[in-house]
Amino acid sequence: MSITTKDAQGIAGMREAGRLASEVLDTITPHIKPGMTTNDVDRLAAECMARQGTRSATLGYQPPGYPPYPKSLCTSLNNVVCHGIPNDKPLKKGDIMNVDVTVITQDGWYGDTSRMFLVGECSIAAKRLVNLTYEAMWLGIQQVKPGARLGDVGHAIQKFAEGHGLSVVREFCGHGIGDKFHDEPQVLHYGRPGTGEELVPGMTFTIEPMLNIGRREVKEHGNDGWTIVTKDHSLSAQWEHTVLVTETGFEVLTISDGYPALPAFVTATTT
Repeated sequence: MSITTKDAQGIAGMREAGRLASEVLDTITPHIKPGMTTNDVDRLAAECMARQGTRSATLGYQPPGYPPYPKSLCTSLNNVVCHGIPNDKPLKKGDIMNVDVTVITQDGWYGDTSRMFLVGECSIAAKRLVNLTYEAMWLGIQQVKPGARLGDVGHAIQKFAEGHGLSVVREFCGHGIGDKFHDEPQVLHYGRPGTGEELVPGMTFTIEPMLNIGRREVKEHGNDGWTIVTKDHSLSAQWEHTVLVTETGFEVLTISDGYPALPAFVTATTT
């Protein structure tokens, strides 16, 4: 496994990319309400990127075995685990939705982040899932420091999620990121402490747990080549940050002025 670490210039570039990606989500947040379509969300995000001078990493993205992705972001509703493609169907009261944005800066750095949105008043179970998934992500982030291992991150997320009766999706994971969209290492959201790649300063990667109310199994939906849903049709939630390993701990790179309040147990976005 070849993992790239960032020098001071690379870290500065990643900070800018992360902030700009988060600001795209800030821009769309006030518009997420019943009657809005996910195509509307995609359009607003694309307009924001154009103003920033960034561009979407997902538009036209085509890994081996996939068709080109047709939109500027992903919108995953309710039982959609990930890679939901925006369309003209209006959002309705009670929906939960993940919006996943990756921008590329003019200098070629990638910023990747996602947030959950509650559309109108949602069920207690839906709100609980969204909140617990948020906390699980932050518990994983807090394991990041030099000398820790990726298994420590995955274990913290898995233990918390399963302790609250949620399941952890295994087929999709976090990933290294920098001047490439997807790079080494793979960041699993389950695992055993003390196992996996050792963390060293300068590494940047995403932590993006996908948790289900029901069973963890997933399947492809329809024939678009992208959309993944829960096999048992249960609700799924995801949050995502891009994280830097610092000399003493971590720095969350995808934070902006409009980012949601931190969980009570998180005191800082850097250590």
